[in-house]
Amino acid sequence: MNDLTRKGINVALFQAAWFAAVLGAAGGMLWLGPVAMIPTLAIHLALQEHRRGEVKLLLVAGVLGFLFDTAFVAGGVFTPLQHLFPRPCSPPWMVCLWLNFAATLNVSMAWLRGRYLLAAAFGAVGGPLAYYSGARMGATESLPTLKGMLVLALGWGVMTPVLVWLAWAIASAKKTPE
Repeated sequence: MNDLTRKGINVALFQAAWFAAVLGAAGGMLWLGPVAMIPTLAIHLALQEHRRGEVKLLLVAGVLGFLFDTAFVAGGVFTPLQHLFPRPCSPPWMVCLWLNFAATLNVSMAWLRGRYLLAAAFGAVGGPLAYYSGARMGATESLPTLKGMLVLALGWGVMTPVLVWLAWAIASAKKTPE
């Protein structure tokens, strides 16, 4: 499979899983995001040459995302529709969004590798827009405030380059002899 096809599949899977998680939550089907993530990640991993490293990246991103969103829920930045875990813990459908994003980092978002200022700008704009879009679709209890959007911009402005660096570091580690 050529690189362009793989990137196209990656983008399509990302979009489908994002909408499944957000619209599922908004429609009261809070389980839909985690269920949709199973085939999304299975296909993603099947297309990866170095699956072990990619699984490490997904796990780290999931944990970081859970901590990130839990801190922001606890701080009142946004209030996602809750499922399984008590508030302020980030619900599984939101953790799946982090896994989904991480699955793009070595494929369709690989162009950010080594471009940390660009990754910060991308995250500072794209992160809050994703949360706002999800809120507008009904996946949160209310729309984030301007202050909340600025906090999300700052958080995603930091997290995106961190995740881009982690994707690179894990990918580089798999190329070294063991």
